Amino acid sequence: MGCASCGTDGGTPRGCKNNGTCSSGGCNKLEVYDWLANVALPSGQKPYDIVEVRFKNSRKSFYRNASNLPLSVGDVVVVETAPGYDIGVVSVVGELARIQVKKKSPGLKPMETRKIQHIAKQNEIDNWIKGRSLEKEAMYASRTMAIELGLAMKISDVEYQADLTKVTFYYTAEGRIDFRQLIKDLADKFKVRIEMRQIGSRQESSRLGGIGSCGRELCCTTWLTDFRSVSTSAARYQQLSLNPQKLAGQCGKLKCCLNYELDMYLDAIKSFPKTDARLKTEKGDATHIKTDVFKRLMWYALQGENGLIALSPEQVKKIVDLNKEGTIPKDLKAYTYVVEKEIEIGYENVVGQDSISRFANTNKNKNKNRNKNRNKNKTAPQQPS
Repeated sequence: MGCASCGTDGGTPRGCKNNGTCSSGGCNKLEVYDWLANVALPSGQKPYDIVEVRFKNSRKSFYRNASNLPLSVGDVVVVETAPGYDIGVVSVVGELARIQVKKKSPGLKPMETRKIQHIAKQNEIDNWIKGRSLEKEAMYASRTMAIELGLAMKISDVEYQADLTKVTFYYTAEGRIDFRQLIKDLADKFKVRIEMRQIGSRQESSRLGGIGSCGRELCCTTWLTDFRSVSTSAARYQQLSLNPQKLAGQCGKLKCCLNYELDMYLDAIKSFPKTDARLKTEKGDATHIKTDVFKRLMWYALQGENGLIALSPEQVKKIVDLNKEGTIPKDLKAYTYVVEKEIEIGYENVVGQDSISRFANTNKNKNKNRNKNRNKNKTAPQQPS
């Protein structure tokens, strides 16, 4: 979808020649596959003039293509900003942009939306790249100044505006920070307009990126855009141990993936009886220990006995109803669910493939046989011709 390596000044990819409709899904963060790109518009309908533009990391915004430029995904464009201009990459165009506007900004007014000025020229792109190269130095300098001023804040990212007239510092902090002196010091050092923007820990992780415990790139960096609250009840419903080291993500909060399968667990648990009820038997009361949602098993333990007893939800409901009627079963063995043992596939060393010296032995035997044959040939009497 318009990779950076195949874009040209005119905005037409020269690598895949698909103009942003490649089936790979794109190479950028939070990229969107334009599955409507090859669908022709009805006759008489004008193309949608709102375009989604992506800036550094996951920052995106909508702009109006007032000049009717032939834009495609991956084009580098110059857009209007508060003072000056900025440069971004087109991420969504056409009817898919209309869907994105309804989803993300339903109250967007097209005539009040900022405009796309033109496709970026080479000198503008050079200034844009120059600003990117200055961001690392600016971040180190700002962190040093914040420490010297004793500010309890963490500056995690810096973004230069493409015209090099404004720098935005993204930071995280527990409370309110008085950074007026910091802004003065930064303005004196860099001679540009300074803006401080506070973000949350989840937004910080999405901007910085990283690899999760699953071995894949972070969801918030690649595709996740809305950060919903995650509570410990999500881990309890999924029968997960409440270990903060395993449940916390790179941002230090509970992992967003705990919500992915939560609805399925909630639907499945509806058919299970309540776990706070004790099962009364003649041998004693049985207490609920754990639940296996997918195998539909509930494990109970009798007081004074070792081991767990597996019961199906239907059997548990049956015993609870018997207890309400005043009937107390002798024990739970008659209701125990028999767990089928999985067939273990054995392994045998059939031809000696586990032996480290299997090749050495065969070579020695071959050499011995060859020597014996040579000796026989030497000692054998020669027949007269």
